[in-house]
Amino acid sequence: MEADCDVVVVGGGLLGLASARALARRGREVIVLEQAEIGHENGGSKGSCRVFRLGYEDAGWVSLAMRAREPWTELEDECGRQLLQPTPHLTFGQNLGTVHAAMQTAQAPCELLPAAEAAARFPGIAIGGPALLEPESCVISADAALRALAAAGPRIRTGVTVTGIADDGRRVTIGTSAGPVTARAAVVCAGPWTGGLLAAGGIMVPTSATLEQVGYLAPATEPGPMPIFICYDAEVPYGLPVPGSGLYKIGVHHGGPPADPGRQDHRPDPGLTEQLGRVARRYLPGFGPDLVQTERCIYDNTPDEDFIVDRVGNIVVGSGTSGHGFKFGPLLGEWLADLATGRGADPAARRFSLGRFRAAAARGGSRSPG
Repeated sequence: MEADCDVVVVGGGLLGLASARALARRGREVIVLEQAEIGHENGGSKGSCRVFRLGYEDAGWVSLAMRAREPWTELEDECGRQLLQPTPHLTFGQNLGTVHAAMQTAQAPCELLPAAEAAARFPGIAIGGPALLEPESCVISADAALRALAAAGPRIRTGVTVTGIADDGRRVTIGTSAGPVTARAAVVCAGPWTGGLLAAGGIMVPTSATLEQVGYLAPATEPGPMPIFICYDAEVPYGLPVPGSGLYKIGVHHGGPPADPGRQDHRPDPGLTEQLGRVARRYLPGFGPDLVQTERCIYDNTPDEDFIVDRVGNIVVGSGTSGHGFKFGPLLGEWLADLATGRGADPAARRFSLGRFRAAAARGGSRSPG
């Protein structure tokens, strides 16, 4: 039987759409299978905005974030609109020094602000100490980015549930609610559904899901232009301005409970709502402490918070974005397309192989997050 297409992509979220676009640009015939619609309520790629930042505690991650900027520029040029809105970013808290050292090692632009200067320049954030300023950070218009990727050439079939994935060594057959689809290779980017889809074929993807909650605040005064922020303390609160509105989005990184991706409850969680209220009162003096809107979002997490980018037989796996993958979306799409077309792994992608989990198990434990 002839293949229905060159490559089938399972999942129409950020990674799936970015992979499909990259494959289409390489002249491959691609079909994207999505269980609902693009940007659907239960997916991890939904919502209005995300953060593009360079600041990490690991210089390798800083370098990777710097590299991720160019593919976004290419996508903006292609779709003819600005997707990344330049917005200053402040890092503060107990791990400030580690982030600063990592950015200096990677030669990323940054400026260490003493407490008084940070407070004077950014009165809308109650920092209470020194801060690290990133001048090249941005707010990503996430929903517009998904639309731009979806319009970039791939054939997308929505409302199609994938029921199984089989690789016979020559082709991949995808069982679906609309009948089978065959291809020379498959890219599986189904978020927290990935592990379940691949387990029957013997591909173990050690990810787990959490259901996070973010909140939106309305200004109570005139806070002026607001930066992005992240505070590295016992909790890791963060915030960013919402493009095109006066609202400010806040969250706590990895603050949500374990979840079954197939049984998501999107009602506000009272405990998480109270936690976000504390974040508002502590860090955002110009905004009312009461959330004007909440949003639940599924995270697809690996044990070490590194992504999964690998190929097993004719199946390519893109998974485990762990709540910080959106900024890398177009870059990861290029890497996954390389694997699907037999070009091999980018050298920087090797740290994201599935083999690291086998190595960690052999050592008796998983590696600490980078």
